[in-house]
Amino acid sequence: MAYTVRQLAKMAHVSVRTLHHYDDIGLLRPSFVGENGYRYYEQKELLQLQQILFFRELEFSLQDIAEIMSAPDFNLVEALMEQEKMLRLKRERLDQILITLSQTLTTMKKKKNVEDQSLYDGLSTKKLEEYQEEAKLRWGKTDAWKQSQERLKNWSKDDMKRIQEEGKAILAKIADVMDKGPRDEGVQKLVEEYLQHMNRFYDCSKMMFRNLGTMYSEDERFAAYYEKIAPGLAAFMTEAIHMYCDRS
Repeated sequence: MAYTVRQLAKMAHVSVRTLHHYDDIGLLRPSFVGENGYRYYEQKELLQLQQILFFRELEFSLQDIAEIMSAPDFNLVEALMEQEKMLRLKRERLDQILITLSQTLTTMKKKKNVEDQSLYDGLSTKKLEEYQEEAKLRWGKTDAWKQSQERLKNWSKDDMKRIQEEGKAILAKIADVMDKGPRDEGVQKLVEEYLQHMNRFYDCSKMMFRNLGTMYSEDERFAAYYEKIAPGLAAFMTEAIHMYCDRS
């Protein structure tokens, strides 16, 4: 079934102006324009709009959404699974905020002092921001992706080979000392060396590095690469990188 702009706006609880704007910026094009000049949207566009609204609910910018959804490896099912994970985190955060609010009200009505730290329980957005950054890294042509492409243009084949070998050498060193545990100072120095290696490709922030660490064990493609170097290295890298970022 095909829907006009007005029909879709009513069904999706957005304004007609919003749909026109999405069309103007190329984020959501109509399926076709009728002889009457009306824009019509079909099932494919309805699913795209749902994706946009989910991402907006998670506070992604329109530019980020456009880059994520236009990425060559964008997968609708994977996106929905990630969005479900992030929305559950958001719900848990709101539930905690409501508990904090209720406790503060109860305490104040009883004219008691409120424990300082309890005033802010649930207000941190760190976990959700980490998942957002991971989603951008996984699908989007982010600033980091663009920066890496610009740097790669200036590298010769020999440069590329040398830098790749440099990364493999650091990973081999880490694999050799896995038995010491991720907290070991020597391991942590090698993790820092690996971060410096990543900075050759793009400016890798601590949050980005932490999320890359998560992907090393959760993303099958990354995990397979590290497991080839040494069994258990993927999970070890995740834990060691998280510890490094927490300490930093």
